[in-house]
Amino acid sequence: MALAKTDAAGGSGLLPEVLRFSTSLHLDEQLLFEDLLGSMAHVTMLGRKQVIPAADAKVIRDGLKALWTRAKAGQLQLPDEEDVHMAVEVELGRTIGAPAALLHSARSRNDQVATDLRLHVRQATGQGVVALCGFIDELVARAKQDADIILPSYTHRQRAQPVSAAYWLLSYASAFLRDAQTFTFALEQSDVLPLGVGAISGTSLDIDRSITRELLGFSAMTLNGMDTVGDRDFAMDYLYGVARFFLHASRLSTDVIDFTTSEFGFATLTDDISMGSSMMPQKKNPDVFELLRGKTGRAVGNLMGLLMTVKGLPGGYNRDLQEDRAPLLETGPLFAQSLSVLRLALPRVKLNKERCRAAVEEGFTQATDLAEALVKKGMPFRKAYQAVGSLVRRCQEAKLTLSQATEAFALQVDPAFDAATLAALDATNAVARKQSFGGTGPQSVQRQAEALTSAASILRHRAEKVPTLEALFHKLDVAPI
Repeated sequence: MALAKTDAAGGSGLLPEVLRFSTSLHLDEQLLFEDLLGSMAHVTMLGRKQVIPAADAKVIRDGLKALWTRAKAGQLQLPDEEDVHMAVEVELGRTIGAPAALLHSARSRNDQVATDLRLHVRQATGQGVVALCGFIDELVARAKQDADIILPSYTHRQRAQPVSAAYWLLSYASAFLRDAQTFTFALEQSDVLPLGVGAISGTSLDIDRSITRELLGFSAMTLNGMDTVGDRDFAMDYLYGVARFFLHASRLSTDVIDFTTSEFGFATLTDDISMGSSMMPQKKNPDVFELLRGKTGRAVGNLMGLLMTVKGLPGGYNRDLQEDRAPLLETGPLFAQSLSVLRLALPRVKLNKERCRAAVEEGFTQATDLAEALVKKGMPFRKAYQAVGSLVRRCQEAKLTLSQATEAFALQVDPAFDAATLAALDATNAVARKQSFGGTGPQSVQRQAEALTSAASILRHRAEKVPTLEALFHKLDVAPI
């Protein structure tokens, strides 16, 4: 009886319509190289353990190597099968003949696809961490470049307090560092070998999973076969990390979009990243940042799709899990392209130092700083809050900004005001005084920059140790059988 009704399993009884509906080949061809690596490691282990003759193992591995070479050259056309695993087995049989039938000993497509996906996610997360850490370094460098620019911060979409542009940039570097940390967690979760647990309960053949683990460079092996074949947590961790990145990139994009409007005027875009209107010749649109914000829906949707696929499944493997391919395989390129474009575009956003400073001076963003100056003189904060609130209202009535309030004007509101306290209204002073840990003062910002650079370096170092698919291929090519 044919268990899988394909040429690889000895029968082809599926209706063409059913095969078209059930096949994942059009998607998981993207996992071809991962699949070939898993098979090369598996057959090497089978040969070493004498589950199959060593000579046959070498023939099989050489055949898999030839398929890799053909695929790299764009000369491999896989047969029309249910999935990439069966297609490789059929093509291998056409290439090397009878020994190909030995390859599938002690494994199932269930642990095979889990291995392919973990290899894929491990490389994607490793590369993602490296790219994110590079972006963090660029944000830190930009923060140093724009350290003398002061602009308003916002709460509730209202001007809040003056901050340095460096502080604004490092707020996003901090968010992207958390994304890199999330990617690192996904990397650790994917760095566990599934191969060898079979369909669900292991195998009675004398295999050694630790050999396969070492050949594929995994740090550990999964503990329980039933859990292994139904587990897609590592993929969800990766999709969550990407979704988180897009949420942060979307927020940064919204700031840039706002800042480049005529209403804000805090920044301008260079011509090589800004778009025009097909009808309005005066327009200079931030389309790149709008598209980054728009693509967030796809990233979040992919995560939600996989969550819903896994929700409610019974233990073990179920064919529903084939639906993991579409969201996972779309997300990697979406993330890589979007981060690359963001890194390209952000340096071409030029802050307008004068307009940013004017926006701080126009309003009442230094009110809290003035209240804290009164607190330093010994006034309880709530009383200082009320005194400054009264001064703000008096300035509004007189159509003055807070920084335009003279000592004589302020003394009419409260005798505690003097020249020393009113000095807190200078935006540069207001920023410089906030040296508390996490604040916008120059020394605090410097500590933040150093901490971000150090943390990114540690994460990058870990991620750079992840073996690439190419490196694994060369290692397997010469591994003894």
